Amino acid sequence: MASPKKKAFALRLDPAVHAAVERLAADELRSANAEIEILLREALKARGILVEKSRPARRGRPPKGE
Repeated sequence: MASPKKKAFALRLDPAVHAAVERLAADELRSANAEIEILLREALKARGILVEKSRPARRGRPPKGE
């Protein structure tokens, strides 16, 4: 399940591009969605645009008292 802070949107890709992303993601043991995010971050960095990583979603049970 996606983190509630993630932005969801439809992305239309050429089927050949999607297949290539899926192959790359499988090689890296990632989802296609995670691979697309990594590729976008790398492309932005190559253009001199640094994007800070968001804090990851908290996992597991909340501590007692919350």
